[in-house]
Order: sequence, then structure tokens, then C-alpha cells
Amino acid sequence: MLQEYNNCRLCPRECGVNRNQNEKGICRETSDIMVGRADLHFWEEPCISGDNGSGTVFFAGCSLGCVYCQNYQLSRGKKGVKTTEDELSDMFLQLQNKGAHNINLVTAEHFAPGVKNALIKAKEKGMTIPVILNSSGYVKESTIDYMSDVIDIYLVDFKYMDSTLAKKYSYAEDYPAVAKKAIEKMFEYKNELHFGEDDILKEGIIIRHLCIPGHTQDTKDVIAYLYGKYKDNVKLSIMSQYTPMPECEKYPEINRKLTETEYENIIDFCLSLGIEDAYIQEGDSAQESFIPEFR
Repeated sequence: MLQEYNNCRLCPRECGVNRNQNEKGICRETSDIMVGRADLHFWEEPCISGDNGSGTVFFAGCSLGCVYCQNYQLSRGKKGVKTTEDELSDMFLQLQNKGAHNINLVTAEHFAPGVKNALIKAKEKGMTIPVILNSSGYVKESTIDYMSDVIDIYLVDFKYMDSTLAKKYSYAEDYPAVAKKAIEKMFEYKNELHFGEDDILKEGIIIRHLCIPGHTQDTKDVIAYLYGKYKDNVKLSIMSQYTPMPECEKYPEINRKLTETEYENIIDFCLSLGIEDAYIQEGDSAQESFIPEFR
């Protein structure tokens, strides 16, 4: 048993539960590493997925509770398979052997001690591809420090500037403040983008923002803040793939897809700021086919 789980304060919720004794906090997980899916994933940004795919491992549980979460069955702790550190390290190696460009850890922070141990074991066994921490942005600076020596790339969300929206849709009023500090901490470790000859990202930060219908101004506030602070030292990814989930029926104002007009207005705003190199999505990206099957 790992002592970090005894009085768990790995995430900003700081629940203080003893996950080694099967107590569960906001993340809905005990100390057992729960994996929902581990496979090649082709729907990340081009510099992440490339031609071969990203070796993506989806972990169960989450410290947020976003009402529009596309992976809600997994993030709410309803699915996942108990996995040991040794088994997880073997998964990483199997993904590398399949040709994965990287190991992509999706929502892994609440399992940070076990995941870090598994990464160290995998590296000792011959894993050489970059490791991505794929984060909601709702992560403590101390957890980023703890994981920093095994992480090469941060693929991080910045969901809201407005704390009212963060409270309403993710049950985390402090999200904007936490995410700002988290990204600042990530930038201390990875403040430049480094690509290989194959145009695959080897080191650096990609900051994602999912545009929520009806909240164009908050999206503009997010983009203005990020570009104003980090310029082209990070890569921005402005996502239009918002897909309303069943829980969104309680929130009629976001129980729809983003319109083409809304997204075009956002992209025009990006251009007005001088942003010339960011990822955007074209066509109808908001489909359930983009939601991987968890097993």
C-alpha cells in the first residue's frame, strides 16, 4: 500500500479519505488502479496521434464532475478493470510495441503514485517513447511536481475563466484559479515545444479548450488569457466537438451542439489576437463516434 492514499490529498478537493481502506472521495476511486481502456488512439491532435496513433490509457474516476463529460461512465467510476503496477507497465510496453508514438495518460492524477511507479518500471524494461499527462487542468501543483520526472508532454484542458460556469457545470468553483496555477507549474518544466523529424511532439505543452455552446465570451476570455501569457511557447487547441450528454438535459442552455457561426466567431477572434498557429477542428466533429468504447 502506498502512503499517499492514507489521507488522500492528491487533487484540489483534498478529501482526506483513506483510499487504502477502500474509502472513496470525489474521484470515486480507492487505491486500486482502475483502467477503462488501453489502445492506440487516432483522434488526438495531429502531433500527438500521428500516423500510428497515441498509446492511450484511460483511467477510471475524476476529481471533476463535468455535466457534459463524454467519458462519464468511466469518469464516474462505473467502469474499469483493476490493474497492478506491473500489469500497467506491461500495457505501456505493449503500446510501444504496437508502434504508438507516445504513452497518453488520460485522467491519471488521482492514481499518481501507482502510475509513476509503473512508468519507472516500464522505462527500466525498455520504454523509450514520450509520456503525456492528459489532464483536466484541475490538478495540484504538488502533484505536477511529483510526476514531473516521468512526464514529457502536458496535454491539458483550460475549461473556464468564469468561476460561476465552473461551479455550475463542473462542481468546481475554484477551477479557473487551480488551472492557472497548474499550467504555470507545467510551464516551469516544459516551456518550449520540441518536435521530431516526423512532426510528432516530443516535449512541451498543448492547452485545449472545449467551446461550450452559448458561452462564446468565456471562450474568448480563456483564449485571450492563454495567448497573452504564453504566446507561441505552447500550442493551443480550440475544440468544437462538444456533444451534449444525458446529464445536459438538466441544463437546456447547453443541451445542444456548438453552431458553425459560434465557432467561426471564435476563430475570427483568435485571428484578431494574432494567433496563427493553433489547432482547430473542421466539419462535424461533434459526433458520438469520437467517444471511444470503454471496456
